[in-house]
Amino acid sequence: MTVEVEIFVRDLEAGDRLKDYVTKKASKLDRYLNEVDEAKVDLSYIKSARSANDRYVAQITVRGRHVLLRTEERAEDIRAAFDNAIDNMQRQMEHYKGKHHHGRGNLRTAEAVTLPLQEEATEKTPLFARRKTFTLDPMSEAEALEQMKLLGHDNFFIFFNIEAGAINVLYRRRDGTYGLIEPKIK
Repeated sequence: MTVEVEIFVRDLEAGDRLKDYVTKKASKLDRYLNEVDEAKVDLSYIKSARSANDRYVAQITVRGRHVLLRTEERAEDIRAAFDNAIDNMQRQMEHYKGKHHHGRGNLRTAEAVTLPLQEEATEKTPLFARRKTFTLDPMSEAEALEQMKLLGHDNFFIFFNIEAGAINVLYRRRDGTYGLIEPKIK
């Protein structure tokens, strides 16, 4: 079974050769982790990047049964950025596979879905630059910490704490430790 691949391009020209190349490589990701069903590849050019080596960005997000992994790489050209991202994703999949296929069972994940921002007719800068909606699957605090690391979320991770029966926010503190926000309704 091959992986369903979606390619999104922003601020750069992506010809058929590049799209075919990306599709061919990304569709084979299930060889590394057979639970993967779909891969979303975002390719973009960031003109304002400080270094010319960071202007081309490739982000890959894979989803499947009980798995959600993400990687982002930057390079001096889009093909190099994608190749670096696909290599990094393969390493993440091998790491995930090693941790979760030795009698551990299933890890539940929170799936992130990006919703398009509706532009207003006014010329004001929008208050929210991006809006996300996601489904929360119940998980333990340890699973949330692991998922936060796997997704590459450096600052925070929102999850449904199965032990507390409530939504919690896991965050990284300046000293490198982690904190947990447990909101209460007044």
